[in-house]
Amino acid sequence: MAGEDASGPLAGLLVVDLSRILAGPYCTLVLADLGARVIKVEVPGGGDDARAYGPFVGGRSAYFLSVNRGKQSISLDLKAEADRAIFEKLLTRADILVENYRPGTMEKLGYGWDQLKDQFPRLIYAAASGFGHSGPYARRAAYDMVVQAMGGIMSLTGHAGGPPTRVGTSIGDITAALFATIGINAALYHRERTGRGMKVDVAMLDCQVAILENAIARYFATGQVPGPLGARHPSITPFAAFACADGHIVIAAGNDALFRKLAQTLGRPAMADDARFASNDLRTQNHEALGREMEAALAARSCADWLAALEADGVPCAPINDVGQAVGDAQIAARRMIVESDDGSGGRFRMAGNPIKLSGFADPATHPRAPDLDADRVAILRELGVAE
Repeated sequence: MAGEDASGPLAGLLVVDLSRILAGPYCTLVLADLGARVIKVEVPGGGDDARAYGPFVGGRSAYFLSVNRGKQSISLDLKAEADRAIFEKLLTRADILVENYRPGTMEKLGYGWDQLKDQFPRLIYAAASGFGHSGPYARRAAYDMVVQAMGGIMSLTGHAGGPPTRVGTSIGDITAALFATIGINAALYHRERTGRGMKVDVAMLDCQVAILENAIARYFATGQVPGPLGARHPSITPFAAFACADGHIVIAAGNDALFRKLAQTLGRPAMADDARFASNDLRTQNHEALGREMEAALAARSCADWLAALEADGVPCAPINDVGQAVGDAQIAARRMIVESDDGSGGRFRMAGNPIKLSGFADPATHPRAPDLDADRVAILRELGVAE
């Protein structure tokens, strides 16, 4: 279609985006950042539910602005004959269709994978849903909180004896978005070789299980159900947050050589020769005793002092930043991980940048803004040859 001005490895691809809120829109955000053209097809009246989520900047949802930059919007009622005709014209030109409805919804509309695959043989159909398109839970509704609870990650988050704790970001939605993006790119490569599209079926719950990594390994190796450990790693020690004179820092000495360096930096070289701490496994078994010895040394100086000393000696460490400190970090700025766009009212809105840095393409500091509802209707209809 005309109007493409994106630069990236996916330039020239058209994504028709039926998704809303986060899992689908975050997937299409990544595709847009990689150069694809994304047309959001939104319900008339309110559009994407996220448009109503605060806080608001210039009268527009900051939540919506942050995950829908660089897209276009057209409002279509997929139950109305005229709008269905427009949607089907879009599909004739689309490379990718992304939706995150509850399974069965697209089939009721007449646009499920089995209904589209023969008519649009090159179409890649990506569906991100709570539980996927198979299994006994397929028709259940889900949000991020639901799959965090069911997938086990909440049982690992927080401190022993504390209440159930949600991971601080929407990891249920975000992981589904990223796995869907990976699946789409794999399907694109397959299409290059075969000429055929395919369905990409990603379940938020599946993704939560997929990222349990160490916890699943420990469960099947030992038969013991893992629980929350606060900031401590279950299998690597010392690999946690430790108290200094004026706060906490993270120290991650992931092997024996780093532990010996750490002991020297702390002024306690004997720790490296202590039989209780002679190997990573022994340090993990004796993590409480090791933590007491380390914090006795760390209590003598400030976080800043210890970070400087540890960094100078090559021991991995970090301050524990809040969000304001993180986005203000010089490394984040150098990697252009905070970008901006027009907020739609003449102001500027700052948001997270694209973490995928590609040698063949620029990494812009400014991005096109998120669209107003139905903002691109006239232009899209003109391209499709449809009278308003």
